[in-house]
Amino acid sequence: IPQVQPRAEELSELYRELSQHPGLTTACLGPDLTTQYGGKYCSLYTEWSQRDLARAENIKFCRQYLIFHDGASIVYSGPAGTCSEIKGELLSRESPSGTLKAVLRKVPGKEKEKEKQFLEVWDQNRKVKSIDLTALDKHDSVYDDDQFGCLAWSHSETHLLYVAEKKRPKAESFFQSKAPELGTSDEDTGHPKKEDAPIKGEQFVYHDDWGETLSTRSVPVLCVLDIEGNSISVLEGIPEHLSPGQAFWSPEDTGVVFVGWWHEPFRLGLRHCTNRRSALFYVDLTGGRCELLSEDTRAVWSPRLSPDGCRIVYLENNVLGPHQQCSRLRMYDWYTKHTSTVLETVPRQAWGAFPGIYCGALPGMCWAADSRRILLDTAQRSQQDVFVVDTATGTTTSLTADALQGSWSVLTIDRDLVVARFSSPSCPPILKVAVLPTAGHEAQTQWICLQDAPPLPSISWSIRTLQPPPEQEHPQYGGLDFDAILMRPSEGSTAQKPPLVVMPHGGPHSVFTAGWMLYPAALCRVGFAVLLVNYRGSLGFGQDSVASLPGNVGTQDVHDVQLCVERVLQEETLDASRVALVGGSHGGFLACHLIGQFPDTYHACVVRNPVVNIASMVATTDIPDWCLTETGLPYKPDALPDATQWAEMLHKSPMRYVDQVRAPVLLMLGEDDRRVPPKQGLEYYRALKARGVPTRLLWYPGNNHALAGVEAEADGFMNMALWLLKHLQ
Repeated sequence: IPQVQPRAEELSELYRELSQHPGLTTACLGPDLTTQYGGKYCSLYTEWSQRDLARAENIKFCRQYLIFHDGASIVYSGPAGTCSEIKGELLSRESPSGTLKAVLRKVPGKEKEKEKQFLEVWDQNRKVKSIDLTALDKHDSVYDDDQFGCLAWSHSETHLLYVAEKKRPKAESFFQSKAPELGTSDEDTGHPKKEDAPIKGEQFVYHDDWGETLSTRSVPVLCVLDIEGNSISVLEGIPEHLSPGQAFWSPEDTGVVFVGWWHEPFRLGLRHCTNRRSALFYVDLTGGRCELLSEDTRAVWSPRLSPDGCRIVYLENNVLGPHQQCSRLRMYDWYTKHTSTVLETVPRQAWGAFPGIYCGALPGMCWAADSRRILLDTAQRSQQDVFVVDTATGTTTSLTADALQGSWSVLTIDRDLVVARFSSPSCPPILKVAVLPTAGHEAQTQWICLQDAPPLPSISWSIRTLQPPPEQEHPQYGGLDFDAILMRPSEGSTAQKPPLVVMPHGGPHSVFTAGWMLYPAALCRVGFAVLLVNYRGSLGFGQDSVASLPGNVGTQDVHDVQLCVERVLQEETLDASRVALVGGSHGGFLACHLIGQFPDTYHACVVRNPVVNIASMVATTDIPDWCLTETGLPYKPDALPDATQWAEMLHKSPMRYVDQVRAPVLLMLGEDDRRVPPKQGLEYYRALKARGVPTRLLWYPGNNHALAGVEAEADGFMNMALWLLKHLQ
């Protein structure tokens, strides 16, 4: 015990240092300007996020750069001034010409007033409009999330489009004694208008919402601000069975294009679920007519209009099934009304060929200036790369094949200037820029570093590929392999033979790409080797890999992780007597399985919001379809599992093996988790306590599934590291 305090101070200093590396979130290129000598340059505005441990919050700051270019290459680029913190901005968007900027801002209310929202318009030197949306009372809060939210300029730059929660009628008690304050009167009768009088008995009506991280999103509406007239209108004509979002102006500003999600018979969780029934729609501003633009039996998202206003590309998945899949790229021609498939799903990943699309969204600006090519980033096995896609031919070219190995993301492309983010397990995020070469020459893209980050030479990493043994092959999807990223300390007292921390990812249909990750990097600096396992079912390996896992959770994924651990312990100089597990969500599900199925391998375990009993989770989660799909059962909203299906869910759960667990377990639970409610972790905690297994539970109020609050994340790291150090001595 006396040794813990100095070690804790050492760990907190290490965490403080590594958590200061900022993340790059947004980039926006200003209009081209010409110098007196004829050279062209533009400004680049970037936004970054950083943890502020003293304030226990994530802060945003901005930094500007200048890029001098000749259209074919970048002549010079560099920062213009230092960075400054951004406060209160929820959304911001530059107008098409780059001369105006719209900002949605939150402002604390005075005394007992609630927080207010203002929509501002800025020109290049001042704020020209500031509209109090809360006072206008046309709708409830504006959405600032990336699921529904948008802030879109009309092409004429006279109107702004955004999404907000529909205004609900005021409600009051049946026993309200005070005369309500009446609103406007009807001109003919003098009586109060019906919509202004509060409705009795509606105070406690339940309103269905969109689940994890979207609990305040129930009935979104599309709203338009007329900038000159200072007036706001809520768009009519959107069918009541749809929740609209991701909207933008149609060519010629005649109407609005949006994604509509079906919400009947009830809403399922939408965050990280690209398999919810949805379609692309157009609503006409004059007649209020709503028109379907895509198939209405699929899941669609991320619509993007080409610069010439002729084409819309969007991503498409099948409805239900795995929450994340290999997606199709579809294109709708505005004038011919024809829809084509640009890229189909890819059954198997093959090096040198396009791996398939596995991304949460297309970049906000993804079109090249020719209105023919688009840019996207996607997982390619255990890396993430940037590709250019010719929408006319479906050909793809990697822009990062010959660049640094790691994780690349497109932030924006404008006038063929590309802005990207790069990171690796030993390199925090850095800012890169390039000029997109002409069609056919994209492989010659030259990336220039605009904002560097100090690399961590004390961490080395590599990617290894594993093939399951014949008896563990999938009967339908044989021949699948999988990857793992091994990080290890390259200096320090444990560098020669470090203890091993095994981290399977959540999802299960997600992936560790070789990018910057705070927890693994910090554990490596403490002296642990870290094994990040992309078991079969991960994204980036083809749709067959994704399809192989449902029905086999608790066996196929568990055996893949165990095979990987045994192979690494054989082939690397690691301390096989000191192996631990760390995992969250489905990664926690796997960790709890592994300490039960292979109790001799693991000597400590840390889990964050783990799934431990699928049968008890199905009735409490925002994604009941996940419980049935991953168990290998069909999901229908009106179906009730029978006794054999309940048994199958329990049979595939870690709780089945709790009697074999010996490793000490640290649990971290988010009180507000809607995805894997904390009752799951409590169930496991009580089962372990009853069996005398050393266990500790950390309960984080105000935190949801990700446990991403700055305070919870920092406290979680400290407790995790101290738990591992204590039990792997």
